[in-house]
Amino acid sequence: MHDLLSDKSVIFFDVGYTIDYPASGDWMFTNRFYEIAGECLKKCSETQISKAIATGAGYLEKDHLVLTEEHEAEQFCQFYRIVSESLQLDLTEDEIRDIAHDRTYNMDNYVIYPDAKNVIQTLSKTHRLGIISDTWPSIENQLRSLDVLQYFSFVTYSFSLGVFKPDRRMYLDALQKCGCDAKDTVFIDDCPANLEGAAALGITPILIAANPASDVDTSFIKIHSLSELL
Repeated sequence: MHDLLSDKSVIFFDVGYTIDYPASGDWMFTNRFYEIAGECLKKCSETQISKAIATGAGYLEKDHLVLTEEHEAEQFCQFYRIVSESLQLDLTEDEIRDIAHDRTYNMDNYVIYPDAKNVIQTLSKTHRLGIISDTWPSIENQLRSLDVLQYFSFVTYSFSLGVFKPDRRMYLDALQKCGCDAKDTVFIDDCPANLEGAAALGITPILIAANPASDVDTSFIKIHSLSELL
């Protein structure tokens, strides 16, 4: 892996399931959500839950130009309203706002992979590092709380562009910010579709399968932890 990176100038990282993972096991259903809605949720089937999440996510995707944490919290209020109504959880408005506030401001919702900080710190000595992430404004606090934000020279966040990966605008923004040719860069992500979008522009893709769901057959180089980059 060292040979692959030796002729690259820039390494782009995804965040979720690359640098960190959700403490609750789910990005949307936080520990606070389970505390408040868990008993009612047990009455719902996996199919019902998946459909409710998809409906709520559809709302979030319609208007993803979100520039403040306050706006983020309001977006998630509506997400949890949709989920509550779809699953008949009967969450009160106060409970919905409590859950959305926690989702936005509680950085204990995120857990860094054990090797992530050391790898990022080490690679920052030999490469310039960047982020390409589908995320919300609270990501800055998230990375700061994980003590890795300082190692990244440039960031591309979906909420500031209003589009998600694999939209080519995400990768073009990242390349413009780093000022390098695509052939001089690498992108590490847990989603093959996102890597296909990067590869289409000439960025070298690496699939990380720290999350077992990402451990799929692929033509891309695959790693299971960031430490394999060293």
